[in-house]
Amino acid sequence: MSTGVSTNDVKSRLNGSIVVGVLLILLGIAAIAFPFFSTLAAESWIAWIILFSGVSKLVYTFQTRQEGGFVWQLLLSLLYIGTAVLLLVYPLQGILTLTLALGAFLLTEGVFEIVYAFQRRSQPNWIWSLANGITTLVLGGLIWFEWPFNGPFAIGLLVGISIIFTGVSRIFLAIAARSSLNASQPG
Repeated sequence: MSTGVSTNDVKSRLNGSIVVGVLLILLGIAAIAFPFFSTLAAESWIAWIILFSGVSKLVYTFQTRQEGGFVWQLLLSLLYIGTAVLLLVYPLQGILTLTLALGAFLLTEGVFEIVYAFQRRSQPNWIWSLANGITTLVLGGLIWFEWPFNGPFAIGLLVGISIIFTGVSRIFLAIAARSSLNASQPG
């Protein structure tokens, strides 16, 4: 019985997922490498990183909509994009507002990622999504509960770590799915 999707199509989507994961890791490294720009530059810079990540997630979500978890991935994408738009529209509200908004963003993303992980329990290595969600939740809590004392240094560092974990989890999930696909094909 054919599903109408060729093995090459699936492999191509998985390769695309790996590329998105690598891009997220690179964006996370960039966020960690330059956390002490001026407050305004940091706000705008991080907003653009989150916006690009959100658009990447949105593209990935629609490419993999038949794989389950579509609504949660869509909500995550919209969370990224909505947070970025707010930061770009109100850049002069101060670093404290940005810090608090990013803490709320990471807390929310962590919850969404955890729910998404549990929806994917039947898939190999779903634990990577769970680890990503828990890590993001902890990072959001660190920002939220240390506010306003953590200042601008925490923003680039913690968001960068979150984005790196998101990228790593996407890569491991795609590699696991590709391995399962290769194992299921006749030799």
